Amino acid sequence: MTRAIGKKRNQSSSIFWIVVLSGMASLVIMVAALQYRWTKQLIEATEAGMGNSLRPLTVGWHLDFYGELSAICVALQVGPDSGAHDAWADYLQRYTKWSREDIASDAPETVNRSPDLVEQVYIWETSNRTSPKLLRLAPEENKIVSSEVPHDLKPLLDRLQAASSTLPQALRAWQALRVSPEKNSVDLRATPSSALPRWSGAMIGWQLDKNIPAVVHPLVHHEQPFDSNSPVRRVAVDWMVVVLNLDTIRQRIIPNLTERYFGGPAGLEYKLAVVESGKPLHKIYSSDADFPSGDNANFDSRLNIFGPSPDTGDTLAWRTGKSEPAQGLGNSFSGLVWFPVIQYGTQDAPWMLLLQHRTSPLQGIAADIWRRNMLAGGIVLVLLIIDLGLIVIASRRATNLAKLQLNFVASVSHELLTPLAAIYCTGQNAADGLIEVKPDIIEHGSIITGQTRQLIDLVRQILMFASTDSGTSHYSLRPLSVEEILQCVRKDVAVLVDAAGFLVEEHVEPGLPFVMGDLHALSHCLQNLISNAVKYSGKSRWIGVSVSAHYVGNHDEIWIAVQDRGVGIGDSDLAHIFKPFYRSAKSVDAQIHGTGLGLAVAARIAEAMGGRLSVTSEVEVGSIFTLHLRVASSEARMEEQPALSLVRLKEVHK
Repeated sequence: MTRAIGKKRNQSSSIFWIVVLSGMASLVIMVAALQYRWTKQLIEATEAGMGNSLRPLTVGWHLDFYGELSAICVALQVGPDSGAHDAWADYLQRYTKWSREDIASDAPETVNRSPDLVEQVYIWETSNRTSPKLLRLAPEENKIVSSEVPHDLKPLLDRLQAASSTLPQALRAWQALRVSPEKNSVDLRATPSSALPRWSGAMIGWQLDKNIPAVVHPLVHHEQPFDSNSPVRRVAVDWMVVVLNLDTIRQRIIPNLTERYFGGPAGLEYKLAVVESGKPLHKIYSSDADFPSGDNANFDSRLNIFGPSPDTGDTLAWRTGKSEPAQGLGNSFSGLVWFPVIQYGTQDAPWMLLLQHRTSPLQGIAADIWRRNMLAGGIVLVLLIIDLGLIVIASRRATNLAKLQLNFVASVSHELLTPLAAIYCTGQNAADGLIEVKPDIIEHGSIITGQTRQLIDLVRQILMFASTDSGTSHYSLRPLSVEEILQCVRKDVAVLVDAAGFLVEEHVEPGLPFVMGDLHALSHCLQNLISNAVKYSGKSRWIGVSVSAHYVGNHDEIWIAVQDRGVGIGDSDLAHIFKPFYRSAKSVDAQIHGTGLGLAVAARIAEAMGGRLSVTSEVEVGSIFTLHLRVASSEARMEEQPALSLVRLKEVHK
């Protein structure tokens, strides 16, 4: 009757979960259909958004790029007065402070602070026409030192020296000056007045030579350069020269800005390159090894990074970028010019920022995004279904585990009540004065001690399972001889075997090697196997223990087998007998005492010793439980040998 009720409950539970899963599957299908419709409607909006996003991203990239390059200019504070109130020591102090790592992060001069971008800072004293001198600011030594003119800086310094007669001339050194081959000098007057820019007011000051690269600024000369209070000679011009690190620009600044502005969930959405235009193009940086290539008209956007505004530029590269509209998402335009470019003429090739979307046309990009969204949504829905299935499986497992635990509590309660009842009855007999003669006293004492031992074994079994389940068991592994293990087991099971009237037959191969293990744990493991053999042997009163050596895989093992001739184990139960709390229905019906923990504890002990537990069984024939243990290595035996010798020496002295 009870089993029938339980079966009906299981069927009702299964129907409930089938209905729930069917409802959730229908809901998932509905959500998938709605997601498909909604994402399809967003394709046009995605196309428009991508088209409008490119230009502000490019402008933002350009502004931040200039911010990185201008950070040192802000820190040095060479104002519109071209240093009329500052001496060389003032610039050294500012540069030293800016170079320190502990400078306050909220200070104005720390915005876009990049000390690794600045390679060197020089002061080029051209006020002395006969013997110009190059000074280097050394922040690590906090002093200004004389320096030889580096070879790569000589063209720039010559150009600055040629344009340093007066401050107005120096402030116009960015123009396309013409060099006189006869005099090997710069002829500023040869520059036509039409080339003067309309934005040449407050913007003039810091100027950039992109070929090095370096930024420069004219400085009015002090009579005493290291004293800001000394008189100023405005007709004499010196120069601040900041040499930038091209590798830092290539390897850190441009890649970081590219990732910041053009990165997406799947990586860079655009191919980006900074090139020095010309034939052929010279790559400063490229996000892809094969970019750029082909026709310029395929670029989504082009930006003349250091070029002049459209009313002054006349180079072929700029005219091409200005007159031919780009195809795709953006166009060609000039960014804000904060640094006038010193060497910008018909023979110079400007730096160009080139952008090209990785997938084109735009409809294909939007469709690809839509497909990715659909795939992501589908994966989420599939994971949701899988989660629901896992919840159902976990719920059913939890239910089965709860049933096993309830059965365990019932079994333990029964195992506890039986010896407690015997102890109670024996004690009651003593209290009632029924025990008078010595034989009765001995008999009742034997009952109490036997039942108490049974209680102790039960509690010990539960504690052993709890320690192995929580992982708090601590084992002392050492080389053990087979005889040492069997001797300990005989001592532990002697009372049980003798009381049940069993014959234990042993077969041990001679000359077996040592095994690694904990003596008491292995003894407990084999004791559980022998106890099982006693309980399930039926009418047979025979137990066989055999020990043999085997070569398995690439190592040697010792097999300790415990055999009985009892009821055996069915195939349906063999897969579960090592699980905690499990007891076969046949054992429960036969009212065989047990808690379902013995084999689980034995298996865990075997695994903790680096071995395993196996079983072969046939119904009504018997079972063989085999403990597989690894042979101890020769190194472990050598380490153990001094300790054994010391123990024997102490025994001899006793």
